[in-house]
Amino acid sequence: MPRSDVKTVYICSECETRFQRWEGRCSRCGAWNALNEFVEPRKKQGANDTRTLVGDGREQLNPYSSIEPIQLSQITVDSSKRLVTGIGEFDRVLGGGAVSGSVMLLSGEPGVGKSTLLLQTAAAVAVQHGPVLYVSGEESADQIRMRSIRLGITGDRIFLLSTDDVDNITARIDILKPSLVVIDSIQTVTAPEIPGSAGSVSQVRESARRLTTCAKTSGIPLILAGHVTKDGSVAGPRVLEHTVDVVLQLSGDPSNSLRTLHGIKNRYGHTNEVGVFEMKAKGMLEVTDPSKSLLTDRSLRPEPAPGTAVAAVIEGTRPLIVEVQALTAPSGGQTARRVATGIDLARMNQVVAVLARRVGLPLASQDVIVSVTGGMRLTEPAADLPVALAIASSLLDVAVDPGLAAAGEIGLSGELRAVPQADRRRSEAERLGFQECLLPSCTSNNSQNSGKFKVNPGIPTLAEAVRIALPRQANGLHYGESRVVSDLSA
Repeated sequence: MPRSDVKTVYICSECETRFQRWEGRCSRCGAWNALNEFVEPRKKQGANDTRTLVGDGREQLNPYSSIEPIQLSQITVDSSKRLVTGIGEFDRVLGGGAVSGSVMLLSGEPGVGKSTLLLQTAAAVAVQHGPVLYVSGEESADQIRMRSIRLGITGDRIFLLSTDDVDNITARIDILKPSLVVIDSIQTVTAPEIPGSAGSVSQVRESARRLTTCAKTSGIPLILAGHVTKDGSVAGPRVLEHTVDVVLQLSGDPSNSLRTLHGIKNRYGHTNEVGVFEMKAKGMLEVTDPSKSLLTDRSLRPEPAPGTAVAAVIEGTRPLIVEVQALTAPSGGQTARRVATGIDLARMNQVVAVLARRVGLPLASQDVIVSVTGGMRLTEPAADLPVALAIASSLLDVAVDPGLAAAGEIGLSGELRAVPQADRRRSEAERLGFQECLLPSCTSNNSQNSGKFKVNPGIPTLAEAVRIALPRQANGLHYGESRVVSDLSA
């Protein structure tokens, strides 16, 4: 029988190793049930083929390939060639603009504002740099036009293409030669000869591969919109995140107008960079001073509230002053609940354990809920100290000094570890009217007392930080002592 022109391969979604047959466990990375089936054209294997099969069915690079290597020092790179979109917060997260030929993936939950931000970006680029190709597989042309009218966008030099065929998209890119390509979304794009419906693993992988090849060969930046799963990760194969150059995540609380754009991966700039927007009737507006916006609600309170603390963190290259809130309550069941919003749950559990063991706070029978206001997500370890102060403040029903901001990583023995860029944290806190910034003692201190702002010599332990941040007394007992031994209900 004649051999088929296509073959079936199995690719691990974790390490991208290729197998000729399905296996329950990847023999390279050890992941279980990670092999996904793909159908691809069969290649003729000759003497100079770059891949050979090994004993376990994997394909490896042939060391006798005819491909000639290039000396690294002979490669010239123009690092200044970036396409500036004109939206400052978007450019900040990208590292100064979109690099020529780069592929960016923008993910976010439904309704968070992905399509709005993409249309505004397309309009800004069209005005400054020339035509933009906007491909939509989810919305009709009428819907996009209605959005553009609401946002005040004329639509000049924005060319709309309503198709889901990846070959039609690449062909139109070759003809139009736009300055930017926007595809909303990658889960709707299909390759006709690949089996499977739109959004399947095989379709998303192949469509992303072809679009990436088109962007690299033409030098045109390309933005892909992506769906997310219930746990917040990008939908589709994990190889999609490895293929693209930049992964951005747009998030925000549905009850709050603030939206944050996080740079999860960036081959051309800082990772963990953050941009802040506010969703209005006219679209996504830049928030140039996010610290002040995130503390607006705090200034409206008549008096300090227990369970709140202010964190001085560095997200990417930007210092931010954000509020951390905590709530403790007696557990109604046998196991206490732990809920974290805006911080890592495992990190919060570690802080709770240190507070209980090293400071003596009775948290074993308490439900602990921690939230970062404004929809922000803190990834820096320096957020440990303000989280601990907020939890202690809620448990003891004593407000933290309202003029104090804090930053510090907490060790398992209760010590406070150094944080970088201490001067920038102090400067941001002083600019917003705080009188003191609580930092670990091992942090470099180059600042001097200026005006009303107090520069402390540094705090060595978490117990000492609790004593300083919670200076009030209740029933004659100083709750900030290193050990709390009284009954809190007394």
